[in-house]
Amino acid sequence: MSNNIPNYWAIVPAAGCGSRMGTSRPKQYLHLQGKPILQHTLERFNFPRIAGIVVCVADDDPYWETLTLPMPVMRVSGGAERCHSVLNGLQALQQHAQPDDWVLVHDAARPCVRQADIEKLMNQLTHHPVGGLLAVPVRDTMKRADTTPPTTPQHPGWGKIGLEVLETVSREGLWHALTPQMFRLEALSNALQNVLNYGELVTDDAEAMEKQGHRPVLIEGHADNIKITHPQDLNLAELYLQQQNF
Repeated sequence: MSNNIPNYWAIVPAAGCGSRMGTSRPKQYLHLQGKPILQHTLERFNFPRIAGIVVCVADDDPYWETLTLPMPVMRVSGGAERCHSVLNGLQALQQHAQPDDWVLVHDAARPCVRQADIEKLMNQLTHHPVGGLLAVPVRDTMKRADTTPPTTPQHPGWGKIGLEVLETVSREGLWHALTPQMFRLEALSNALQNVLNYGELVTDDAEAMEKQGHRPVLIEGHADNIKITHPQDLNLAELYLQQQNF
């Protein structure tokens, strides 16, 4: 790192199987507009300010070689869970990056993230001591469901129709966490390692930082930065890509 200007690196964990999609191949290799979702995702990080991209994939991944990428990427072994994959990627980056370099971790199944939002995250947090994440404020009324079985006889259709409402939760101050999430290489590595040392798992990188007492910053992005999880998400992502005319 020269002149105290940090580099920016991207890590894309892509070792999951995407079981909720109900498809024979992992969701990151399903096609949108003629190419795999993962290829779309990686291309969003193909611009000069990103010093390099690390992709975490399963060792026995048979689809990786089918990608046609316009830029070089570093492939590393994925882990059992997302947090294991990210830590593997961070450890690989330590050979190339400085401890205070920024790392943007992005979900493989978010191909619609806008480059303008990625740059907004980078620009607004460049001098922040912790980092943060793209997010969007919750706009809908939030309901908490009662997931415990009833202790007294209920309508015979209970459980077959749907869960009952336990309470309405105030949406004030609630945000949907998106990616990328951007933190310093050494700080995020230490946070994830500490969490795993205690036998815990986290679903995103910000949670690991929060558990170390840090307070990541929420940077408002766009709601079209969806994570493809269910089959119907494919059509929505296709629509968003067409609208963005990327």
